[in-house]
Amino acid sequence: MGRKLDPSRKEKRGPGRKARKQRGAEVELARFLPPGKSGPLRPGAVSRRPVPKRALKAAGQTPRGRSGFSDGNSKWLAPAKAKKVPSKGNNVELSSDGEVEEGSWEMEEEDGSSEEMVDDYGASSSEEEELLPIEKAALKQKSDRGGVSEDDSEEEEEASRQKMGHKEEESPDLQLNLDIDEQFKLPTNEQIERENILFMHSLMVFLPAEPPDLHIIHQRIKGNMEVLQDFVVKREEGRTRQEYLTLLRRDMAAYYSYSDFLLMKLMDIFPLPELINFLEANEVPRPVTIRTNTLKTRRRDLAQALINRGVNLDPLGKWSKTGLVIYDSSVPIGATPEYLAGHYMLQGASSLLPVMALAPQENERILDMCCAPGGKTSYIAQLMKNTGMILANDSNAERLRSVVGNLHRLGVTNAVVSNCDGRQFPKVCSCLLWDVLGGFDRVLLDAPCSGTGVISKDPAVKTNKDEKDILRCAHLQKELILSAIDSVNAASETGGYIVYCTCSIMVEENEWVVDYALKKRNVRLVATGLDFGKEGFTRFKDRRFHPSLKSTRRFYPHTHNMDGFFIAKFKKFSNAIPQVQKESAVEAATPSAVPDTVMEPQPKKKKLEGSKVDKEQKLPQPALKKRHSLQAQRRPLKA
Repeated sequence: MGRKLDPSRKEKRGPGRKARKQRGAEVELARFLPPGKSGPLRPGAVSRRPVPKRALKAAGQTPRGRSGFSDGNSKWLAPAKAKKVPSKGNNVELSSDGEVEEGSWEMEEEDGSSEEMVDDYGASSSEEEELLPIEKAALKQKSDRGGVSEDDSEEEEEASRQKMGHKEEESPDLQLNLDIDEQFKLPTNEQIERENILFMHSLMVFLPAEPPDLHIIHQRIKGNMEVLQDFVVKREEGRTRQEYLTLLRRDMAAYYSYSDFLLMKLMDIFPLPELINFLEANEVPRPVTIRTNTLKTRRRDLAQALINRGVNLDPLGKWSKTGLVIYDSSVPIGATPEYLAGHYMLQGASSLLPVMALAPQENERILDMCCAPGGKTSYIAQLMKNTGMILANDSNAERLRSVVGNLHRLGVTNAVVSNCDGRQFPKVCSCLLWDVLGGFDRVLLDAPCSGTGVISKDPAVKTNKDEKDILRCAHLQKELILSAIDSVNAASETGGYIVYCTCSIMVEENEWVVDYALKKRNVRLVATGLDFGKEGFTRFKDRRFHPSLKSTRRFYPHTHNMDGFFIAKFKKFSNAIPQVQKESAVEAATPSAVPDTVMEPQPKKKKLEGSKVDKEQKLPQPALKKRHSLQAQRRPLKA
C-alpha cells in the first residue's frame, strides 16, 4: 500500500526555513567583501578551512581522493549538474559546510527545466533580501574606494571599532565632567520660579505636574557640594553662600523626599559630606539581628541550629556576646521552632546598647519605665539570670500584650508588668517604692521620641515631623526623666544608676534633656561603658551644655550600620531635691505632673508649743463652745 519512491523525481530541498531566515552573518560578511569579485574566496581571507567540494566541482575540479561513482546506480546517485547563474548584486550565502560562497546557485535538471530550491515547507530559498537605503549607500561607498584589499578593510574596521570603544568609554566621564562644570553656576531666578511652580503643582493632586529629573538634581547636588567645600575658589561672582545652601537644601529635599524643616535640622547637626552619607544610609534597611536568650540556650548551639535550617549568619560583633546578624534565610526568622521555643529574640543591634550600659546585677530591683515590646526587659532578666525583680511598665495597655507574650515565650519569671503613666509613677507608687521596696537600684528609660534615627524603618518621618512635634517630645522626655530619677534610691549599695536613651538624633531630645536633668536633680553623668560611638555635643549653635556630656554616646546608621541612637548614664548621689527647685516652678512639667514627693523619709515637723491650735485641743468641750460664742458676740453686726 502507498506510493512508491521514485528517486529520479526527488524534489531538491533547500537549507530549511530557520536557516534561510538567519541572514545576520551574510549581511556582516558582505561588508568585508570587495564588490565584483567572482569565484571561490581565497582560503586565508576569511577562513582557514579547505575549499568546499561544491565550489571545486563548479570550477571543474574533483575532490581529493574521489574520482566519481563506480557502482551501477551512478545515474541517479550522481548529483544533478549545477549551473552557476551570477546574481545582480553581491549576494553572499553560506554553504551547508559553513563556507562562504559568492553568487546564487540554481539547480537545473538534465531536461533543461529549471526549478528553485524549496525547503520542507515549500518556501523558496532563492529569495534575495532587499537592502536598506543605508546599506546600499555603504556598498556604493565601498565600490567607489576600489582597490582596498580584504585584510586592509578588516584592519580598518577593527581600528574604527577600537576608536569607537574608546570614545564610548570616555564619553560618560566627559559628559559627567561637563554636567558638573555646568552645575557650578546657580540657576537663574526664572528657572527657580518655574521649578517652584512645578513643585507646587506636584503638591496639588488635581493639577498635573512633571516629575523632577532626579539625574539632573543629583548632578547639581554634587556640583553644589564641590563649590561649598572650596567656596572661595569655585564660587560664582556675586553669589553668597546662603544662596548655595538654599539651593542644596531644596535639591536634597526633592531627591531624598525630606521636609524642609527636617533637612534644616540635619544640616545643623552634620557637616555637608557626612549629611549625604546619612541620607544615603537611611535609604538602605539595617541588617536583621537577633539576640540569643541565654536563659534557654547558648549562642553557639543556636547558630548551629539555624545554619542547619538554611540561615546564613555571623556574630554581631566583638562588643556583643549574644547578638547574631542574619544575612539571608530560606525560612522565616520569626517562625522557626527555635523562635517559638524562646531561644532568641528579634531585636535591633542598637537596642542592645542601653541594657549593656545599664549593666544590671543579680538580685537587684530594676524599673523599665517604657518597656514595650519587651526586648530590653527580657535582656535585663537574662543578664540577672531570673533573679531579683523587674518592674516592666508602659502607659499603653495594648502594647503590654506583646510584652506579656514575649516574657512568657522567653521564660522570664522575675518580671512584674504594670500599666501606669511614667510621669506619675513616683506619686502613684510611692508607698510601694519606699515602704515595701525601698526604691529601685537601677532605672532604664527608653523615652518616646520623634524617631529620626529609624527613618529606614519608618520613611514617613521624613515629612510628618515639624517643630511642634520635636518640642512636644522634648517636653514629655523632661517629665519622664525627672520621674525616673526620683524612682531611684541613691543609697543603693550596688546601684543608683539611670540610663536615658532615645532612637532620635535631634539635640532637643537628647543633650537638652540631659542638661535639664543635671540642673534639676542631684545627679551626674558617668561613662556608659561602651567602647564605640561618637561623643555627645557640648555646644550646639548658640547653646552651651555641661562639659560632662562628652560621656554620652551617639550612634548613626552611616557610621555604625545600626539605627540612630543616643545613650546617657546618670549616677544619683542624693535623694533630696535641690531647695531652689522647691520654690520655683518646674519649667518642663505642669503643676499636676511635677513629682513633688521627696524620696527620703522626712522628719515630721513638731508643733510649736503654746500655739493657738494646741491650746484649743487642750480645752474641754464645754469651755471650747463658750469661747466660740464669745468670739461671735464681739464681731460687729453688718448694717
